[in-house]
Amino acid sequence: MSRKINLTPRLQMAADMVVRNERNGWLVDVGTDHAYLPAWLLQNHRGQFAYVIATDLRRGPLDRARQTAREAGQDIDFRLCDGLAAVDTREADLIVIAGMGGETIVHILKNAPWSDWRGDGPMEDKVLVLQPMSSFPDLRKWLQENGFSIEEERLAREGDTLYTALLVRAGEMAPLTPAELWAGKNNHDPLRGVWLDMWAARVRRALEGMAQARGEGVSVRKRELEAVLSGLIDMKKEWELWQQ
Repeated sequence: MSRKINLTPRLQMAADMVVRNERNGWLVDVGTDHAYLPAWLLQNHRGQFAYVIATDLRRGPLDRARQTAREAGQDIDFRLCDGLAAVDTREADLIVIAGMGGETIVHILKNAPWSDWRGDGPMEDKVLVLQPMSSFPDLRKWLQENGFSIEEERLAREGDTLYTALLVRAGEMAPLTPAELWAGKNNHDPLRGVWLDMWAARVRRALEGMAQARGEGVSVRKRELEAVLSGLIDMKKEWELWQQ
């Protein structure tokens, strides 16, 4: 009997985005680790995918991923490579990059082996599901500056930790405010209030840590963080009005 794959809330959030946005296309799971996500998708929504590729930078995780696929009874094409280095543009309709730092996600997208991944190039018709673990402002800023549009953000709680997932396509996006670079655009998600509180607390700690520092660079950074904090507070007030 095949092993039934169950996902953590973080991965389930990403999987739900994939299911809503893929129909009979080629799926690539970058940095697949144990391959839980592609195995679950094939077990539960096989008819939506023409082909599934899973990549990882290291042989050990890829061996574990192959074991998961065997136990789950699913056919996945595994490739040992850095990000998308061994994936042709024609093999990637929907790309999932989950569980990595925002700076690593940027590295993977920047180094996709396709000559032109912006504008009307090979990235134009692709869907990205990104689940960053750090460097959130850097990732959103890079997407904004490089021809991508964040169409949706979701939140999930796993234990005491909140996670976000971004649905991204090529296209124009309205400029994000300093606070939106940190926490994403405001929405009605029931976890949004806690998410905003978390970021506000981090910004306040950063400002407290700079209280005794001096210098023009410090002053500029303080003003930047104060603008972020003000925006987060405004978004929290807006979210609270939506809950009434």
